[in-house]
Amino acid sequence: MPKIRVVPLGAGQDVGRSCILLSINGKNIMLDCGMHMGYQDERRFPDFSYIGGGGDLTSYLDAVIISHFHLDHCGALPYMTEMCRYEGSIYMTHPTKAIVPVLLEDYRKIQTEVRGETNFFTSQMIKNCMKKVVEVGLHEVVEIDEGFSIQAFYAGHVLGAAMFLIRVGDQSVLYTGDFNMTPDRHLGAAHVFAGLKPDLLITETTYASTIRDSKRARERDFLQKISDTVFDGGKVLIPVFALGRVQELCILLESYWERLGLKVPIYCSAGLADRATKYYRLFIGWTNEKIKKNFVQRNMFDFKHISPLDPSYVDAPGPMVVFSTPGMLHGGQSLRIFKKWCGDEKNLIIMPGYCTAGTVGAKVIAGAKKVMIDQKEYEVNMRVEYMSFSAHADAKGIMLLIRDVEPSNVMFVHGEESKMEFLKGKVEKQFNIPVFKPANGETIVIETPLKVFVDIPSALIQKSMEIVGPRASKRFCPIRGCFIMSNDTKQLQFVAPDEAASQLGLKLHSVTFSEVFRMNTDLNLKQVAAILRKYDPELQEKTDGIDMFDSEVLIAAVPNEPKNVEIIWDDDRENWLSVLVEEIGAKKIGEAGELL
Repeated sequence: MPKIRVVPLGAGQDVGRSCILLSINGKNIMLDCGMHMGYQDERRFPDFSYIGGGGDLTSYLDAVIISHFHLDHCGALPYMTEMCRYEGSIYMTHPTKAIVPVLLEDYRKIQTEVRGETNFFTSQMIKNCMKKVVEVGLHEVVEIDEGFSIQAFYAGHVLGAAMFLIRVGDQSVLYTGDFNMTPDRHLGAAHVFAGLKPDLLITETTYASTIRDSKRARERDFLQKISDTVFDGGKVLIPVFALGRVQELCILLESYWERLGLKVPIYCSAGLADRATKYYRLFIGWTNEKIKKNFVQRNMFDFKHISPLDPSYVDAPGPMVVFSTPGMLHGGQSLRIFKKWCGDEKNLIIMPGYCTAGTVGAKVIAGAKKVMIDQKEYEVNMRVEYMSFSAHADAKGIMLLIRDVEPSNVMFVHGEESKMEFLKGKVEKQFNIPVFKPANGETIVIETPLKVFVDIPSALIQKSMEIVGPRASKRFCPIRGCFIMSNDTKQLQFVAPDEAASQLGLKLHSVTFSEVFRMNTDLNLKQVAAILRKYDPELQEKTDGIDMFDSEVLIAAVPNEPKNVEIIWDDDRENWLSVLVEEIGAKKIGEAGELL
């Protein structure tokens, strides 16, 4: 049987360093190429030596697909393409292509200019890497090679985030990347075509064991905790990533400040507001309907109460709210501010998203009262709140996607093993399909049934839909025909039985059934014809009966039995018998002559 092979180089029972190797029908595809926020050594990037023994990756990989711009999904790209040598194509959406190089450059600056690394990718390497990118539009089917295509679907995680359907021959895999099934203030919910029925669904499971509480209740709690802190003279730090949740939370806080007339300053890392306006205006089609509708009259990202952050403001006395990058406190400005504010119990830090194990953010969420940062210990006296505004699907959302997509197999990545195990049991019980949760480096082999695709003439489909009867499901309509293969072309065809008989020089035989029914009154063929004409406008009235569906059904009078009617039908029209009997008001006659 055909097989699909999957090996996670990252995100296997872990969050971070997303990189999945997929082998399907002879094609090798890399799904995402991220870095790990929890490491600063060689473990931060996937181990690309696994591919081809550490040689040139171009000869092994047929395509690289990037689901969205977060660094844990794209942060290793320049290292992979320029330092490990990959010259092939990289596929991503238009917004992702615009934003990825900006975030990669920020990442490079932190590693080289702040941390002092020397063996790291350069700005030129980022530019060279991005030259290999092929843009993909939503729902666009991109033919990479003969019988090898990809198609992007809206993922709702961040601007430009996409799920990708990969088809190679008769095998298919849907990769979700990160996705969100709940719409928010600036993005819509994830959406794929229902009934895709891929052989394998590879889905993230960041919140596999969580069903989130009410979003409105969470937002009220968020605003209340911030207002209580600033009214008490404290400072609030909200670590965020450059694009995504920061826009959502800024819109929320902006409207709250406006409603209450508050004057406490709100700051955002310099460049974040400008970037948001630039990218959201450029890719307005990726936002939700409300943003699209109002963008011309009012730019939702032109904030009245939120100003760019000057580093000197951090040391100013008095209350303030600061949105600062990065979101996991693994470096950068947010970590520098944390080190200055964490000792004051008046202050508050709100962690609005998931933090990878090993980051300062994860340690703080876990309740650590002392943390080591750059060989120095810091006491954490400030209040810590973890309030998930992360745009990841929860357990309910993942189950909803599985229900809609109807995969044959499911694979969990981008999550913790214990949470995966919890959801695995629920999926297997509810949907009765296999679920896999490989660790990094573990190979999963999935057997898929052999499929044969043939074109069916539209006339044959129409004929089959007519035969099943007016009350039968058209969605599950059986189609009667014959498979034939040409000796010349070796092409498999599906044709009507009469055409197959003609090509083979054979005669067709048919099976006909007959049964007599009893009318309530004497049979009136003209009245019966008038009733049944809605089903066959071309029916023929004859002296001794009615001819329907090109003689596939005959309704005739019974000699010397004025109340009896005989119905004769071909086996193809079996489903029509009960309909016709009911329409003309006839009754079945039992063996003893009684009406049934």
